Amino acid sequence: MKWLRKLIGPKDKAAPSPSEIAAFFNEASKDEEHFPSTIDERILHVRAVLDWCGDLNDKTVADVGCGKGRFARIVKDRNPQARVVGVDIAVAMLRAVPAGVLPCAGSLTSIPLACGSCEAAYATESLEHAVDIEGAIAELCRILKPGGRLVIIDKNKEHWGRFKTPQWEKWFGQAELEGLLRRHCRHVESKPISYWEDETPDGLFLTWLAEK
Repeated sequence: MKWLRKLIGPKDKAAPSPSEIAAFFNEASKDEEHFPSTIDERILHVRAVLDWCGDLNDKTVADVGCGKGRFARIVKDRNPQARVVGVDIAVAMLRAVPAGVLPCAGSLTSIPLACGSCEAAYATESLEHAVDIEGAIAELCRILKPGGRLVIIDKNKEHWGRFKTPQWEKWFGQAELEGLLRRHCRHVESKPISYWEDETPDGLFLTWLAEK
C-alpha cells in the first residue's frame, strides 16, 4: 500500500493536479479490496440511487466518478434500455466497467457530456475527490435536463478524522451542499443514510437528492 501512504499527508499541502489524482486512482485500480468492482444491491446507497432516479429505460444517466462501475452495473441491470455513462478520471478504472456501460474519461469538474444531455446523474463517494467542489456541483447540474434528478452520497464533515484519507479529500456538511445545489436546482433535500436497512444511520454518510 505504498501508493496510498504517499497520497496521505498533511492537509495544508497544495491541492494536487488532475493528473496526480488520476495517477492515484490508476494505481488504486489494482486494489480490489478497497476499490471493488461490485457492490451488494441491497445496500441503501444503491437503493437511494435507484429510487430517486426512477425508471431510466430509454433515458441517459451518468455515473460520475464511477470507478470500476459497481453502481453502474446494477443501474444497467435494472434498466436494460438505459444509456448508462460511466465517467471517471482514471482510465485504468474505466477498463473494468461492465459491458453495456459506456466508459467516458473525464473529471467531476470537466464532465465531457453536453448540457442537458442526462435525465439523471449520481456521484457516490466521488465528490469528495473533486477539489473544486463548487465547480463540480455546477458540472453535475449542467449535464441534467430540466426536471433531471441528481443523487450525491458522501461523508459528513462532522465525522472527519474517523480514518485516514488522501490529503486533498474533502467531506461535507449537510447544509453546505444543500446551499450549492439550490443555486441550480428547484428541489433539494438531504438526510443521513446507513448501509443496511436494519441499521440506524451513525452520521458518517449523507445523501443529497436534487431535481433541476
